[in-house]
Amino acid sequence: MHTISATDPRLTWSGTISLESNANSTKPWRIPHQDQDIYSPGVSELAGRAEMPSGVRLRFATAATELTVVCEAFAEDGNFDLVIDNEIIATTAFVAGDSEVRFADLPAGDKTLEIWLTPAMPVAVRHIALPDGSDIAASEDTRLKWVTYGSSITHCRTAGSPATTWPGVAARGQNLNLTSLGFGGQCHADPLIARLIRDLPADFLSVKIGINIYGAASLSARSFRPAVLGTIATIRDGHPDIPLAVCSPIWGHDRETTPNAIGLTLQQMRVEVQEAVESYKKRGDDKLYYVDGLKLFDESLAEYLPDNLHPDAKGYQIMGQNFLKEVFEVQGVKIG
Repeated sequence: MHTISATDPRLTWSGTISLESNANSTKPWRIPHQDQDIYSPGVSELAGRAEMPSGVRLRFATAATELTVVCEAFAEDGNFDLVIDNEIIATTAFVAGDSEVRFADLPAGDKTLEIWLTPAMPVAVRHIALPDGSDIAASEDTRLKWVTYGSSITHCRTAGSPATTWPGVAARGQNLNLTSLGFGGQCHADPLIARLIRDLPADFLSVKIGINIYGAASLSARSFRPAVLGTIATIRDGHPDIPLAVCSPIWGHDRETTPNAIGLTLQQMRVEVQEAVESYKKRGDDKLYYVDGLKLFDESLAEYLPDNLHPDAKGYQIMGQNFLKEVFEVQGVKIG
């Protein structure tokens, strides 16, 4: 066996914002890790969520029929997916304390692989081990770019596997190059995240705002709609004419009609998000779309919401399929 360093330029780190490398390993981040004091100040846990590589993939071409991804020891149980042409070819599980994830019996011949890293914990990759005589080559990703922003329901730590998060399902279904800015508990229409999205290359954008704001009572009835409008306006500063889908919260059990600490319900928040989008559309933005969260996951799917908040593994897959249907079929969003 021989090894390919995680810093090898032939490897593409997809879905990352920054990489933190030392002498032994490389860790992907979904914010600029060197600026985490301004992205995640004070007691905020955003940095801890951004350190978890939801939607992050290692991409390269190879003819190898087996390989091993060698990492720093994992803190929890989890799994990686190996994907070829948007199809999950293999899912390999690991347990806490393991440091190797092996894929065997891969298709013969030249192929481009994407290894989807677990969304559930930080991952620091040391190298990829290949059989002697095998090598890798760079594989440019020319697919259209999708950046999405959301809460734990977009982070999807409890998805069945990394490529079956709802953004993973939707990205593979639409053949898109995904960057997922889903941060468990940390989607509060943060201005720095809106600025980050503004400055990222993108062909399609989506944001899903509300549930964390409800749970933490972080914005009031007075400030919630302006925050949604500010997010849209900031993103539009950098992306004035590409499709932007703004999603309201999915069905939330008692949260539908029970006011939170500052008097908001999910039903009211959907109205606020929809009216914010409509206000912006009236000013000539014909590529701005409102997506009702109930079109993605409603009460009829309650059996897939085991904690009355987060979809389970099956629920996330259904949500991804519903996103594809609502956005690209019903609303007819065209990218590129």
